[in-house]
Amino acid sequence: MTVGTTRRRGAAAVLAAALLAAGCGGGEEPSSTGDDARMFTNPVVRTDAPDPQAIRVGDTWYLFHTNAGGRNVPVLTSPDLVDWTPAGDALPELPGWADAGKTWAPEAIELAPGRFALYYTVAGRESGRQCVGRAVAGAPQGPYRDDSTGPLICQAELGGAIDASPFRDADGSLWLLWKNDGNAIGVDTWIWSQRLSDDGLRLVGEPTKLLKQTEPWEGTLIEGPFLHRHDGRLFLFFAANAYDRAEYAEGYAICESPTGPCVKAPENPILKTNEVASGPGHASMVVEDGRTWLLYHAWPPGQEGTVDPGRQIWLDEVVWTDGKPVVKGPTAGPQQRP
Repeated sequence: MTVGTTRRRGAAAVLAAALLAAGCGGGEEPSSTGDDARMFTNPVVRTDAPDPQAIRVGDTWYLFHTNAGGRNVPVLTSPDLVDWTPAGDALPELPGWADAGKTWAPEAIELAPGRFALYYTVAGRESGRQCVGRAVAGAPQGPYRDDSTGPLICQAELGGAIDASPFRDADGSLWLLWKNDGNAIGVDTWIWSQRLSDDGLRLVGEPTKLLKQTEPWEGTLIEGPFLHRHDGRLFLFFAANAYDRAEYAEGYAICESPTGPCVKAPENPILKTNEVASGPGHASMVVEDGRTWLLYHAWPPGQEGTVDPGRQIWLDEVVWTDGKPVVKGPTAGPQQRP
């Protein structure tokens, strides 16, 4: 484990518990001064909320994450990316071809005013593997409805398909990324991309392989991809290694286009375990008032693989140094709010 010996992990867990007890994110006490009110402390969501992704509509942020608390797709709302309020289940009914219990890594996108699409991983009954579905709604929080008769993507022969992420490029084109769940059957895990139709409901053309696991820190898999343009350059972010281990971390590559080619950054991973957070990754990126932020999940050190509190949501700033993203985290001390 990258955290170190059992004794060191135990000390890290004590430190993390002390930080949580001091008050974090949405549960913190009202600040007594104006200066305090401008600060926040991680994690911003202290319950189990894996694989977070958020979009802003109007003055409100909407955050979606992997199934928890009996909800297929839990959705939370916030005015500021820090204080989050549960807002129900964005996908209360699954389509007839899917089974409940493993609805993972949902991501939403606004296709047009009053039209939103949600891409999510779910158990495909016929294939027996995880597959990607799509659903639409007239409001960002849902309820989303999937009227399809089968999965959008399954790739059962490659272990299944998971971690779908929509992306609208600068030219208006719409794309979908995902991972074939190769580690489920002992084969390579590739990040794929393919063009989406303008209505977001169909794939167009042929899929393209972008990246697979190649580096020692990645272990046997890469996953959780998303694309982000900054100053004209296209960045592909991804998580790697086993999700329930301290080695789980976040890296990136630079791509020529949504269909590649992509080159991994030599400085990877750019977000990894430290004394306050373990196994950080499966991130998404948002921009607020010119500042870039990474939303991601992480375990309390020493509690990898547990569900209480599970994978909590952290928010840390990304600064762009010589055109490269540098994540200022995991950070448990006070930070200026977005």
